[in-house]
Parts: sequence; structure tokens; C-alpha cells
Amino acid sequence: MTGGLVAAVAAAVLLGSYLVGVKRYFSHYPPTLYLAVVHAIGLCWYLPVVVATGGDDLLPPLTAAETGLVVGTVGLIAVALAAFYHALAIGDVSYVAPISKIVPVFVLPLEVLLLGQQLSRVQIIGIGIATSAVYVANYHGGSLLGPLRTVFHRRAARFALASAAVFGVVDVGKRVSMQELAVSAEGFVVLTLVIVPIALAPWALRRRDGVSLRGDRWQLLVAGGVLAAGQHLVSVAFVALPASVVSPIVNTQAVIAVVLGSLLLGEPHARRRLLAGGLAVGGVVLVSVG
Repeated sequence: MTGGLVAAVAAAVLLGSYLVGVKRYFSHYPPTLYLAVVHAIGLCWYLPVVVATGGDDLLPPLTAAETGLVVGTVGLIAVALAAFYHALAIGDVSYVAPISKIVPVFVLPLEVLLLGQQLSRVQIIGIGIATSAVYVANYHGGSLLGPLRTVFHRRAARFALASAAVFGVVDVGKRVSMQELAVSAEGFVVLTLVIVPIALAPWALRRRDGVSLRGDRWQLLVAGGVLAAGQHLVSVAFVALPASVVSPIVNTQAVIAVVLGSLLLGEPHARRRLLAGGLAVGGVVLVSVG
């Protein structure tokens, strides 16, 4: 269990920093193009390492239904990522991150309904606190109902919430894939790095104008390596721990993204967005310990 916790915390730090790097260096990329390219590069980094370390049995024997569940889960990752990176493209990282990282709000009810997880009073409170992060991130004074209207009228907020909801389904699918179906961490990462670019390719190929892949090759190489490392750490954590524990820890990357986005990118409303990130983290901590 300790190894899973370490992996989840390391993933949160790495991926939170990665989000700020994406906003800084790749904001001019169409989201689908960036995702397709960086996942393909991540595969080029990751696959040789897996082979060199003896990762021959990446996938266990699966029935057709089990294969469909695993592939479907990875396919939803492409959907969730496309929604999140579109939100990131049109909104500040310090604004998008707290909203998109309330994934546990969706994970825990799904585990209760589908996997028989028991929901404690502390976890219910945690869900409420994490959800309040969305309200705080959109509060600008005036009417108390103003933030709710902002969520529905601001495209970045809508896409961020949509990504959180889909990632909630993904995280439960990851838990089933890795714990019940015994898919290895390496196998799940390889599937993700293969299927995501394939799924997004039809849109990515139509959005190549205005970017220079060759000119950005070194930044893309670094981004692909960081992505592969982060995906591996997340998968290692999911092998060892329930989704309702891993998801809250990994999604504390929201606070890191808010702090770095404010410091390095000069994004506005730092205090309010940091409060929103803190509420998201506080809520997900209660979910994890409850």
C-alpha cells in the first residue's frame, strides 16, 4: 500500500507541473493534435523501457466482454483528455485545474452503485467540499447564484466539468481492469499510449495548420517522456489501491497547477483559485480517509 501512495503522490506532483508546461509551451496547438502527438511520443519512450525490463506479459487472458471493458475505458480516456485540453486551451490553467480535478465527486458514487463500496458520512462531506471548489473558482462577488450561472455559460468550465465526469468513469474502469481483471500497470499504460492517438487521429490530422512539430521537437520529446512517466505512476497506484483513494491523491495536482500557473504564467485571481484548489484537495482528502 505504501508503494501505491508514493506513486500517487509522485504522479500528482509530476502531472501538476506538466499541465503548466503544456499551457506555457503548447497553448497554440489544437488539443487533439497535441494529445495525439505527445501520446505517440510517450509510447516511443515507454515501450522500449517495458521490453528492456522484461514486460512480456502485458495483458492477461481476457474474454471478449473483458477486452471490451478495458478498451472502452481507454477510449473514454481519449474523450476525457480532449475535453480537458480544450478547457485548458481556452481558459487559465489555475482556473481549469480545480474544476477538472474534482473527479472523486464522480468516482465514489459510481463505486457505490457498481462495486458495492460503502459511503461514509465523512466521504459525503468531502464530496460536498470538493464540489464547492467549482463555486469558489467562479465567484466574482455580487449575486450568490452568479457562480452557478458562470459554470453553465463559460465554455472552459463546461469542458472542465465534462472531463471530470468522464474521468470518474475512467477511474472506476481502471480499478476493475487492474484489480479484478489483473491488467498490469505497464499493459494499461501501453494501451493508453496506443489507443489515444489512434482515437484522436481523425481530428488531429485536420488541425495541423499553424504549428511546427519539427520546431517544437525537443519540447515535445520532453513532454512525451513526462507524460509516460506520469501515466506509469498513476497505473502503479491503481494496481495497489482503490480508485476512491488513488483518484483524490492524484487529483491534488490541481493545487500544484494553480500555484505554478499563478507564479510562472502570471494568471489572475491567484488567491481565489488557490482557495478553490485547496477546497478540492481538502474534499478529496476527506473522501480518501473516510
